[in-house]
Amino acid sequence: MSKSITPLVIGIAGGSGSGKTTLARLIINRVGQEHICYLPHDAYYKDLGNLPPNQRALVNFDHPDSLETELLAQHIQILKSGQPIELPIYDFKNHVRTLETIDIDPKHVIMVEGILIFSEPVLRREFDVKIFVDTDSDLRFIRRLERDISERGRTTDSVVKQYLATVRPMHQEFVEPSKRYADVIVPEGGLNTVAMEMVVARLVSLLPSD
Repeated sequence: MSKSITPLVIGIAGGSGSGKTTLARLIINRVGQEHICYLPHDAYYKDLGNLPPNQRALVNFDHPDSLETELLAQHIQILKSGQPIELPIYDFKNHVRTLETIDIDPKHVIMVEGILIFSEPVLRREFDVKIFVDTDSDLRFIRRLERDISERGRTTDSVVKQYLATVRPMHQEFVEPSKRYADVIVPEGGLNTVAMEMVVARLVSLLPSD
């Protein structure tokens, strides 16, 4: 990518299990991976290696303080300046940041995805387009339950307890109110083909011609 071109920065927010990641992947597939840097906010969870394992699971992972948001904002700015970054890799089973990273080169589009990205002013001011995925709470819970069991080594009991203790109240305190900052609200995420086509068409129209 030419350093003279300022990338388009897109934020995709929504509750846990809303379909944010599905929508992000569909956009990447349609617009082209060669055009998009993908930065999930989840990759920026703070390393809890200093805590005993039994205390790590007690951390409120749905609160903004659990994430290193300033580092994500810095990475967006570095990419916008035409320089590469090293994306962290987070180990969700052990709640630690791994020693490995993913090299991300600057591209025409920077896509940032996460539940709390619109609740953070330092991130909001970086976004040119803000998309909120709005999905019913029961469907979001089922999706989260399936994901945490299959991908993160969790038990059903632990997922339910976490949902009631932190996920639901943090959604009501931080995520739902942040919807007012969205430019576009997409019901059902990637399952909403009409909205998806409109979003993709708009993003393609905003891409600079090489």
